[in-house]
Amino acid sequence: MRNLSYCSDPFLYQRRRTREVMVGNVGIGGANPIRVQSMITCDTMDTEMSIQQTMELAKVGCEIVRITAPTVKDARNLEHILKGLRERVCDVPIVADIHFKPEAAMEAAKWVDKVRINPGNYADSKKFVIREYTDEQYAAELSRICERFSPLVDLCKQRGIAMRIGTNHGSLSDRILNRYGDTPLGMVESALEFARIARDLDYHAFVFSMKSSNPKVMIAAYRLLVARLNEEGPDWNYPIHLGVTEAGEGEDARIKSAIGIGSLLADGIGDTIRVSLTEDSPHEIPVAKALVANIKKTSNIQPASAVDGLRRGERPTSNVELSFDPFSYQRRTTGTIERDGVRLGGEELIRVVVRQENFDKVAHKIDRMGDYKPEIVYENASVVEVDPRDEAVIAQLNKNSAPQFVTVKDHADLSMIAAFRLLAARLQPRHPILLKDTLSRVNAENDEARTKNKTNDEARMTNDEGSPNDRMTKEQASNLRHSDFVIPSSLDIRHSSFLDTLLTAATNIGSLLCDGIGDAVLVQGEEAPGQALRLSYNILQAAGSRIFKTDYVACPSCGRTLFNLQTTTAKIKEATLHLKGVKIAIMGCIVNGPGEMADADFGYVGGAPGKVNLYVGKTAVKFNSRARQMGRAERAAGGSAGVSPPVNFEYSQPNPRPFSNQGKRMKRYLLIMLGALFCAGAFTPPTTTAGVFIEIGDRPYYSHGPWYWEGGYRRYWVPGHWAWRHHHRFWVHGYYVRR
Repeated sequence: MRNLSYCSDPFLYQRRRTREVMVGNVGIGGANPIRVQSMITCDTMDTEMSIQQTMELAKVGCEIVRITAPTVKDARNLEHILKGLRERVCDVPIVADIHFKPEAAMEAAKWVDKVRINPGNYADSKKFVIREYTDEQYAAELSRICERFSPLVDLCKQRGIAMRIGTNHGSLSDRILNRYGDTPLGMVESALEFARIARDLDYHAFVFSMKSSNPKVMIAAYRLLVARLNEEGPDWNYPIHLGVTEAGEGEDARIKSAIGIGSLLADGIGDTIRVSLTEDSPHEIPVAKALVANIKKTSNIQPASAVDGLRRGERPTSNVELSFDPFSYQRRTTGTIERDGVRLGGEELIRVVVRQENFDKVAHKIDRMGDYKPEIVYENASVVEVDPRDEAVIAQLNKNSAPQFVTVKDHADLSMIAAFRLLAARLQPRHPILLKDTLSRVNAENDEARTKNKTNDEARMTNDEGSPNDRMTKEQASNLRHSDFVIPSSLDIRHSSFLDTLLTAATNIGSLLCDGIGDAVLVQGEEAPGQALRLSYNILQAAGSRIFKTDYVACPSCGRTLFNLQTTTAKIKEATLHLKGVKIAIMGCIVNGPGEMADADFGYVGGAPGKVNLYVGKTAVKFNSRARQMGRAERAAGGSAGVSPPVNFEYSQPNPRPFSNQGKRMKRYLLIMLGALFCAGAFTPPTTTAGVFIEIGDRPYYSHGPWYWEGGYRRYWVPGHWAWRHHHRFWVHGYYVRR
């Protein structure tokens, strides 16, 4: 698969050439600029509010607006929404978002400019069924899908409207999962099945998307999609819509979106984008526009003569082989070295580096900086700075048998991503690499824009010694308890100069981390040392390269959302910020629920108006909890305040039903009683077992007896491979071994 081509040159920016697809009066692809779109969040049956939110989006520069149509009734109301918009001289194109209901798609296609369908649930219902399909059975399934999908294609072709075939990682059909697995390949094949049906009917006005909440999966899926389209032939040059789904809110969401969207834009992939934030929709537009504008700085845009040379086959890096597989993640293998008393490279954590001047500014408060403190000082790390185009210097480094700490020197006239890809390709793998966000250090005195925003930035940084999660000021936390809504972030980044710094750093460093390149990071484009450190760690977290805080997957809300997603997200974050390493999903509805949060430890999914269903992994453990009682609901899911649930333990249902066999039932009740007595300290547990082996993910933990301490709580174990967990209503599976 590595030999597939997903872009003309991974070391030289060139936007992918696509055909033009018209959405109303807006062209996507071709010679058109990269378009920016968003989605309204109100109930589609609320005609006036739908019109108002659409006009608000258009006013701030949104070029295409999407509206959900979960039922035929909602789809029918799109007629009135469109009529109201046109009467108010708002000609922004409208897209109907369809899941599960082909009948709703058929109704919506009568009125809108574009229909978005999800191949994973348009003609299939997810049952998580494991089944092996023969070739004949699989062909029969495709025939069934064709029968369901063809009427919509015919109607769109008849009306001359567009379509988006949008695969979501979290909602692949059982048929695709059983044949291709939960993989980027499965995402691509799911979309291509529907595209082939459209092409067979001579319909070509469609756009692809491959969305995921995991930037690594998203990047791999989009690259593989483009490579497969190139393989199919030159007339498969359909436009691409980019987006990281369920990105969340605040700084983390902007970072995650920049990693996913920004890195693909830097590869020349993408004709329209949507930044999904769990905030009011107009907040998405400045971020999306900044990402599009930022591509000129993060990529080495070439003059026309250079591009013409590329088309003639004149590629100066044509003989350079990538150091990574663009379609699957694997960290670059390096040697392990020690700098400033800290080990890096090899299997060590990706480290955070700072300049000496910034270290001096925070040295007095390092003990209060928690998990996001500086680890290595640049000036003490013996970093070798090189121009990756200097083959003589690279050859000299490669002759050195001892691993060297290497980076790209400042002020090299190269784009960041291309420079470090070239360095990784030419440098022998044993040498660890230090990534930078920019090749020019910030100079606050000469930066007029930064000086102009100095007050705003200072306000934004007032709480940089607290939790490394998105913080709330005391005033905002108080407002949250006494008002209906507040954006749960103390960072005023929507109109700050910091937004540009954040997007640049996340695009450059995050893209390379997802390529498997980098053993340490240095953010030098941000003047404030505390802010630069937090940005460094947040990029590592968003890229999945280093987990140091609670991770959240939160959808952006839409008309399908059955509770107030923003306030609920804020309350959940307030109650769970201490759960380091735990992944929590907050989903407005079931559309991508259990699928998109498949690797989450706990999930909150809208199940009925004002109520949520609670999940442990993919398993629902409680239904129809009131959204306003999330504190109680959170405890029911196993994450009450003060207790840190372990990652990837095997959980059974809370308060499981007794076994039908009376002997087993008595044994279980006996174990419960013993465990409760042990936890209460009534007596000392038996010491017949020499130790306990506990598996948490792929990391083994060993205890020198039948108990161990975790998070301030004593964990007791009793024979029978089951244990009672203090303050929890879960059975936790453990393994007993003798030394």
